[in-house]
Amino acid sequence: MPNEQTWTLTLGPSHPAAHGPISLNLRTAADGADDDTINWCEPLIQPLHRGAEKLFESRDYRQILALSDRHDWLSAFGSELGLALTLEAMLGIQVPGRATWIRTAMAELNRAIHHLRWLGETIGELAHDGDDLEIRDRCRRAREDLTDLHEANSGGRIHPMLVQPGGVRLDLPTGWTDAAIELVSHLDPLCDELVAWTERARHLQGIATLTTVDATAYGVSGPVARASGLPVDLRFDDPYVAYPELESAGILTRVVYDAGDAQSRLRVLAAELPVSLSCLRFAAERLATEYSGGDIAVRLPRSIRVPEGSGYGWTENPTGINGWYLISKGGPMPYRLKLRTASFANAQALSRSVVGATVSDLPVSLMTFLLVAGDLAK
Repeated sequence: MPNEQTWTLTLGPSHPAAHGPISLNLRTAADGADDDTINWCEPLIQPLHRGAEKLFESRDYRQILALSDRHDWLSAFGSELGLALTLEAMLGIQVPGRATWIRTAMAELNRAIHHLRWLGETIGELAHDGDDLEIRDRCRRAREDLTDLHEANSGGRIHPMLVQPGGVRLDLPTGWTDAAIELVSHLDPLCDELVAWTERARHLQGIATLTTVDATAYGVSGPVARASGLPVDLRFDDPYVAYPELESAGILTRVVYDAGDAQSRLRVLAAELPVSLSCLRFAAERLATEYSGGDIAVRLPRSIRVPEGSGYGWTENPTGINGWYLISKGGPMPYRLKLRTASFANAQALSRSVVGATVSDLPVSLMTFLLVAGDLAK
């Protein structure tokens, strides 16, 4: 249009999860200096990986688990867990109790690491004084401590590759449960400060608002959806691992807000963080008592062959719903394996929610939509 200009915004490596190419086509008034209101936005989903879904077709069922956690490097454990659950459902495998609780502990540990990343770096980007920078630094230290715990169990800081069909490949190292319980107890003050910060961040109200109707229409999931009043959370709605027991014990609680703006998305992250830490502590206590021993995996043949047919599995990853659609022809490798990622739907919804916002609001808008480059272009 004659009174508008179209331009491309390319995000650099400062974005906490975008070391790959994420760009936005934007349309604003012709004189951007006078009016930087966004009239139109289109996310550009550019290739980053080499086609993970085709790579799955040339790997056996153990090997594909090593690839499954590489598209969302902030939610890696949930990805390999979701694929393993899909395989186990199609194979009719019952996972041992100790392995189930190890999986539960690691899933919530990964969620806490994820939420601290987005909260800490967003607060740092918006910092107005030294107090905010101090909160950012405390989030970074807490995240490093939790990542050390993650590495001690799996051997990896980002890609755990801990899950295998029928259980986990490694048992917990000596002292891991005690270390988890002690670390969680020290993070309560930080959780309280993060909740307080998001409550007083009124300058973020009304920024990049996503309505419940739009969240539903675009298939948004995870914290972004729950901030828009869409209460979907698979840990409650289609529970897996040990989530039913966590819910019945009152440890796992659902967090939902309805404003749908940047403040609400950060409030969801801040409110879910102590819930995940409480789940981690509960799981560690169960692993130290009722499930202190026992098998960690089912013995399987060298070559795993999934019966001919199709199956679908999904998990509530920290970023949002991650789904796996598997078609098997009865061989040792998938015939087709389709991946549903959270970031793709969230990016499409972002293009709708920023219309009417200003260019200066884009940083916080992007940070609160939890986009990960590999999750966009899998």
